[in-house]
Formats: sequence, structure tokens, C-alpha cells
Amino acid sequence: GGSGKMDSNTPKNAFNSFVDALVNLVDAPTTWFRETIVAKNRPEYYWYHRQFRRVPTIDECYTDDYVCYIEANEQFKRDKMVDNEVLNILRQRQEDCVLFEGHDHVRKCAKLREEYEKAAENWFIKYGDLGAYGNVRDAYMKQKHRMIWERRHGPVGSGMKDQLD
Repeated sequence: GGSGKMDSNTPKNAFNSFVDALVNLVDAPTTWFRETIVAKNRPEYYWYHRQFRRVPTIDECYTDDYVCYIEANEQFKRDKMVDNEVLNILRQRQEDCVLFEGHDHVRKCAKLREEYEKAAENWFIKYGDLGAYGNVRDAYMKQKHRMIWERRHGPVGSGMKDQLD
């Protein structure tokens, strides 16, 4: 059987034994220190799941509280980036479905298309027409103006109410 063969981990000659001993002399304490001291005392960082605390929104800030305004603006920019990515994912899913289904895509991808169009409409309601330099105050004013419009004329897109209503 296998009694005549040497184990693959045993050194083949004296030089290999010396090199293995030298490596173990340096590596063993280093490995022990890293596994028992460093790894156990280091908190785990999940940099790709960084979560920011939610800050007060712009409508909760006083008009002269610039720190609150800056925090709300940073939160707005982060939310916009997240909403952009959600919209991109929904668009990509819808496009992939169209490519995969071919001629049958109108029927089979209707749900995905409807989800994408609703998300795009909501994105445009919140961020549309703000431009590249739009900030949280501009978005807040846009929301306020939309609410006033809907109070006076009904939901946007439904036609204007009569003066008697």
C-alpha cells in the first residue's frame, strides 16, 4: 500500500527542514498575535452597508439654523442618489425583460413596466425640474407649490376645477 511513500507535508531534505523551521519561527508568533489579539479586538466594518442617521428634514429646521439646513441638504442628496439607483435598477429590469421576452414583452413585462413608470413619475414629482444645482430648499418649495396647486385646482393632470367648486 502506501507505507513506502512519504507524506506530502514532510520535508524532502535537510535544507527544506531548515526553511520550514525558519518560516515557522517567524510566522507562528505573527499568526498567533493576529488571530488572538488583533482579530478579537477589532470591530467589523461593513463599509458597503454604511448607514447614516436620519436628520431633521428642511421643514423641521428654523430659518436661521444653517447647520440644520446643511444636514437636511446632505440627507436630501443621499436620498436622491438612492432614488436614482432604485430607478436605474427598475429600468434595467424592465429592459432585460423586453430583451428576454422578445415579441411577447408587451404582455409579459407589463407589471415591470408599470412599476418603472410609477417610480419614474414619483422621481420626477420630487426631483424633476430642479436642475443640477437643486437643493433641499428648492425641492421643499416645489412640494409646497404643488400642494397649493392641488388645493386650488385638483390633482395635477386631472384637469382644473371649475370656479364654483
